[in-house]
Amino acid sequence: MTNMKKIGLSALAGSLVAFSANAAELSVSGGVEVTYTDTGGNTGNEVTGNSYGANSGVTISGSGDVGFGTVSMTRALNDTNSGWGSSFQTLDMGDMGVFSFDSTAGALVGVTANDDLMPTAYEEASTGVSSKGVTGVGSTNVIGYRNTFGMFSVSAGYSQNGTSTAESASSGEASHGSTEDIYVSMSGLIDGLTIGAGHSSNGTVNTSTTSKDTKESVANIVYSTGPVSVGYRMAESNKGTAGTASRTVEHMAIAFNVNDNFKISYGVQDTEKEAISATAAVTEEVTGISAAYTSGAASVRVNHSKADNDNGVEGVDDETTEISLVLSF
Repeated sequence: MTNMKKIGLSALAGSLVAFSANAAELSVSGGVEVTYTDTGGNTGNEVTGNSYGANSGVTISGSGDVGFGTVSMTRALNDTNSGWGSSFQTLDMGDMGVFSFDSTAGALVGVTANDDLMPTAYEEASTGVSSKGVTGVGSTNVIGYRNTFGMFSVSAGYSQNGTSTAESASSGEASHGSTEDIYVSMSGLIDGLTIGAGHSSNGTVNTSTTSKDTKESVANIVYSTGPVSVGYRMAESNKGTAGTASRTVEHMAIAFNVNDNFKISYGVQDTEKEAISATAAVTEEVTGISAAYTSGAASVRVNHSKADNDNGVEGVDDETTEISLVLSF
């Protein structure tokens, strides 16, 4: 019996050595950013104090072969985080696709990862003054999957959380709720052309058996040829809560690579807030222009965005200007 114990311990020790040999080394990267931000309009959020800011970030990443796939992990910290700013991990199984778990701020799959694919030199047109109109499954505790089949790519996500009370309280699942979404795209049919569409269903906002899931959809078309990229996007959000206005989004953008270092872009986004009872429909009109110059590990980026009828409120305007210097290492 003693000899058998020794053999078992030796086998265990051998397996631990093999596991240690497969352990991946972690790499660290980082960067610093200095910004100048100015705001205007009549929303009451104008910058009245210090317009300058700075931020630094450190990203830890690593990957390793686990026999049936490659596991990768990423963790990021920045100046404002008390914990991880982003935290996610993936399992790449080759032809079987990539499975992922997004703990925080990865935006890895589904509508969340493809909510706005319009070409831009720096920021989206809505940055600082509006929103993209859809959110998808989000980036908190999201189980994801993505794969490519010929010309088609599929990306889907699932998250279970929220405050739904539509189910029987006695079932013990009254607080679950869930969000599911999927995005499918196609490329290669025409050189430079990519089209895609996605749908999301969010049941985490249900507060009664009469509430409905919030439904979101988005479609992107992007065509690139030479130094020019153009795009068109449509999105819709139908709220499940009674008395809450749904919204439709129409967005167009163009970007131009002046040379290998300098790029400019311009975008226009219209968001219509539907009429409810005596409240008339209102269209928010957003314009944004961006530029970026990169030399080695340094980038200077500029964005200016302006919104008329901000957030669907007639006569309310908002605008923001941001200048950013980034140094990566």
